[in-house]
This record gives sequence, C-alpha cells and structure tokens, in this order.
Amino acid sequence: MTSSGDFSRRRSAPGGPRISGLGGTYSQASGHAVRTKPAAPARSVSRTYRSETPISVHHILSGLRRGASDPCYRAQPGTPILRATRTPDGPALLKLLVRPSTGEVETTAWGPGADWVTDGVPDLLGAGDDPSGFVPRPEHTKLVEAWRSRPGYRVPRTRAVFEALVPAALEQRVTGLEARRAWRILVIKFGEPAPGPAAEAAGMYVPPDAATWRQIPSWVWLKAGVDEARRRAVLNAAQVAGRLEQTVDLPHEEAARRLRTVPGIGIWTAAEIRQRSHGDPDAFSWADYHVSRNVSWALTGTVMEDEGCAEVIECYRGHRYRVQKLLEMDAVTRPRRAPRMTLPTHLPR
Repeated sequence: MTSSGDFSRRRSAPGGPRISGLGGTYSQASGHAVRTKPAAPARSVSRTYRSETPISVHHILSGLRRGASDPCYRAQPGTPILRATRTPDGPALLKLLVRPSTGEVETTAWGPGADWVTDGVPDLLGAGDDPSGFVPRPEHTKLVEAWRSRPGYRVPRTRAVFEALVPAALEQRVTGLEARRAWRILVIKFGEPAPGPAAEAAGMYVPPDAATWRQIPSWVWLKAGVDEARRRAVLNAAQVAGRLEQTVDLPHEEAARRLRTVPGIGIWTAAEIRQRSHGDPDAFSWADYHVSRNVSWALTGTVMEDEGCAEVIECYRGHRYRVQKLLEMDAVTRPRRAPRMTLPTHLPR
C-alpha cells in the first residue's frame, strides 16, 4: 500500500555500526520463555516518519494495548512507545518516539522482523485511513466534541491478523479484566522475550506463533481462566492462521466474511480484529454488551440495542468504528444502575 508522509531511513546491521545494549538468544524451558546467555547485539533499523497531516500517535495506537500490564505494549507519558510483535520474518520490537515540536515520529526496530515492522509504520499510524468524509452531525454534540478534541486520530493497520485475533477471542463474553489477565499469563509463559537492547526489551514479550498456541495444554488455559469455547476459537484460527493473514488486503466486507468462516469467530470478534489488523474504520463492535448502548445514548440520549443503534449511526456508514472509538476515548458512557459483572472462574466444578 502506498502511504502518505515522508519516511527517511537508517540501519545498523552486522558488520556496521552497533547499537547499545544486549540482544541475546532465547529458548523455551519448562514452558516458559527465558533469556539464555548474551549474544551479539541485535541489528536495528531506524527511520523518521512525518505524516502529511497532524496525527495523535498515542490515541491511534491505544486500541492495541491490552491493559496497563500488557507484556507486548508499553507506553508511559513522556516516554517512547514500545510494541513487541511477531512478523512474517520473525519477532520484532518497535520503538516510536514522538517529536511534537516537529510532527515527526522517530522509529527504531530490532529483531528478524525489524524491516517488516518498520516498513509498516505508515499503515500502523493510519496513513491508509481517510477521514475526509467523516463529518459529525451538529445534533450529535458529544461526537462533535470528541472529534474536535482528537482530530489527529486515525484507524491503525497492523497487518497482523492472527495476532489481533487471539486477544479478541479471549475477550469473548467476559470482562476486560479477566481477558487481559489471561492474555498476560499466556504470552509471558509461551511467548518469547522481545529482541533488542535490555533497556527497551526488559519485560517485553513477543506473542506465541500459531503452532505454539496449538500446543498449550488444556489445563494451562483453564488455569489462566480461559473456558473451552474461547480456547477452541483460538485453536480453530491457529489451524488456518496463514490464510487469515491473506485477508489483510481484501475489501473490508470480504475480509469480515472470511474471518467469520472460522468456528468461534462471530460478528463481534471479526470486528475487533479488523479494527486493528485491517484498519477498517467501519468495523463497529456489534453484539457487544456495552457499545451499542453507549453509542446510542451518546448520540440520542436514549439507550438502544444493536438494531436501534444501527439506525442511528447509518448516516456514518464507512466510519462507524470511528464513531465508536472517538466516543470511547472521550469516556462517553451511559449512566449505569445495575451492579458490575462478576468474574467467572471457568473452572470445572
């Protein structure tokens, strides 16, 4: 995909300038990913990206983070964003340093997948997303305010389909707290330490590949709080992970259809995947316990289920996920009177 913006490049490779810190080799022992003896520093690829329009990097990438303790994502105010990912070329750790004064984003990536992940930075930061046709209606005042406060938001496109699918499947029919806990446990136990200097890579993990997810014993899933239905959804997707990656360049509606051919992947999960890996600005989270109710209330003052909300946001077709995300980032939620959901154990009785 041709991306907007300028992207200059620097590279450190074997035989060339060395980066600081240790890379290392990694192995799996006793079911845990562990660092073995230090090796040569990992090669790095550095570039500077400037978007043609002002963008808000932290808001764009916020949906990729699975809770504050996500072992694959780190972001603190005033510090670079770190994201560990698995690419077709292997593991990679990407660092993004935002320079607000110049509008530039300095990126550095380490690991076998450094080139792939760096090539994808424009898409990751929403270069392929065109919000020009999105104009909130004046009567939708909360949406008007949300768009006015975050005009630099774009829908990201990671190009990593299976990687977006697994945490989405873990979030089916449970609270976010429970899903994030399961993701953290399984990634740390079966993923691998991220490549790169110790200062950046410490505590960061690359998610397991599809083959590894398939090898996780059933009792480990239960111990992590994952029931059989969600486990089977991940395993079914792992069987066809290669074909799922091919959907990233399909038209959005066709990508949604193909994702939903996987048993256990329904309309909600397919949307959650496309919001991240495909950069689909229309992938609204239908069949969610909260989303339609919150969005309909924000726009009309009335809480509605999916059918009623669909009528309200039809005028934003092509941008319906953009509507959802803008209101979420502005913390616009309906008044709640019922008690909070409890956390199930999913353990056999």
